[in-house]
Amino acid sequence: MRVVFAGTPEFARVALERLQAAGFTIPLVLTQPDRPAGRGMKLQPSPVKQFAQAHGIAVAQPRSLRLDGKYPDDAATAREALQQAQADVMVVAAYGLILPQWVLDTPRLGCLNIHASLLPRWRGAAPIHRAIEAGDAETGVTIMQMDAGLDTGDMLLEERIPIAPADTTASLHDKLAILGGRMIVEALELAACGGFRPRKQPEQGITYAHKIEKSEAAIAWSQPADAIARRIRAFDPFPGASAQVGGETVKIWAARARPQGGGQPGTIVAVQPDAIVVGCGEGSLEVTELQRPGGKRLAAADFLRGFPLQPGQQFA
Repeated sequence: MRVVFAGTPEFARVALERLQAAGFTIPLVLTQPDRPAGRGMKLQPSPVKQFAQAHGIAVAQPRSLRLDGKYPDDAATAREALQQAQADVMVVAAYGLILPQWVLDTPRLGCLNIHASLLPRWRGAAPIHRAIEAGDAETGVTIMQMDAGLDTGDMLLEERIPIAPADTTASLHDKLAILGGRMIVEALELAACGGFRPRKQPEQGITYAHKIEKSEAAIAWSQPADAIARRIRAFDPFPGASAQVGGETVKIWAARARPQGGGQPGTIVAVQPDAIVVGCGEGSLEVTELQRPGGKRLAAADFLRGFPLQPGQQFA
């Protein structure tokens, strides 16, 4: 089976690696254009591009796939590459571009998406973050037959995993990437023998996982402690939850909610050997890992040695 792959970040790279290891012919990879990253802001290839180049797979990086859009030459070049690839199917994982109808119609078996949620819950751009933020007990991966809507296509395979109490977006991402890689291989093996049984998505329970914005990083201490703790885990590694204290904006990377309250929201009520206890709208938060601008993530005890804090000081 000939498989064109479209994806960009590490989540997609894991799936591409599994497809390549399973022996599928991959004539072409689509990925986002190189982006500036790091302190030097040098152009960096995506994880998918790096893997493809290391294994001699042709790469295309159109800025758009819309033939009537802002970059019609990019789209036309991509269309020619897709036609020459003569793919049976396209696999899409966190690609980052909307696929117009001509792309969906090009492969013989259409386009299959690896989506990191239990559809129809958390359609959209940030399903892992939003599942943790909402306090969901479980999540999973859905292999979906793509259509013109936003994650609205028929479901082909679905598998669930629990969200652990300590899971961050980083740790849950890695679990789901491995699961998605295994499931897409299974899906293509089923496709090869006509074994699909597509199911319409339920009409109930639809939610949208809107893109994470940097503006969401600031902690609202008036919220309940457990909601703040979930958001801290959901925003690790990006954008990181932040608060101002002592004239600096610090990142808060780990915290435990406790039901006991004390003090006004944002007020430091105690400084313990391993935690800074901060009042919240309901309960309080034991902050256990922090980071100053330009510094490293530090356990609370190490952070306090270089940035002493006292009860009564205010996080804002």
